[in-house]
Amino acid sequence: MSSKQKSPQDTQSKKAQVLGDDSQKKGAGKGVIIAVVAVIILGAAALSYVFMAPSGDEVAATSSGPTVSDGSTVKIEAAMFDDGKARHFKYEAPEGITVRFFVIKSSDGVIRAAFDACDVCWRADKGYYQDGDVMVCVNCGRRFPSVKVNVVQGGCNPAPLNRSVEDGKVVIKVADILKGRRFFDF
Repeated sequence: MSSKQKSPQDTQSKKAQVLGDDSQKKGAGKGVIIAVVAVIILGAAALSYVFMAPSGDEVAATSSGPTVSDGSTVKIEAAMFDDGKARHFKYEAPEGITVRFFVIKSSDGVIRAAFDACDVCWRADKGYYQDGDVMVCVNCGRRFPSVKVNVVQGGCNPAPLNRSVEDGKVVIKVADILKGRRFFDF
């Protein structure tokens, strides 16, 4: 052989150096897959924590705290909603069912109330969170403008809850709250 010709072993050796051997490639490929799966799992866990963690604005609708119940009505200071933030409440029904609802002062200045559930996604027991001027279903991601809360009903809209504003208080009849038991009776 002349000095310019390369043996097949030399060619294979250089090819292996440039491309790496197959065992290294397979090991690296598995490592990348494991890393990607781990990132996806951690990301999903973080998102579920963010969207499912209590907001800190959830209040029991009882005689303690910012609400007053006289047995037939729940009264909440209307000024609490002047900042446009939705507040979530819980009402413990006599048979042990916890009925959740929220109250929000929409962008048009109207105080609105709805159950923290809808006709479609209620079985997921996830409710809504606020994103700017919309309420977002935690289960399906649908977005509902605040001005439509307590107006549009059915489907995946927040189920309306009757309310009135009297003497600076949001007034909700306990009988109306109890009509929402079906959304929370698992």
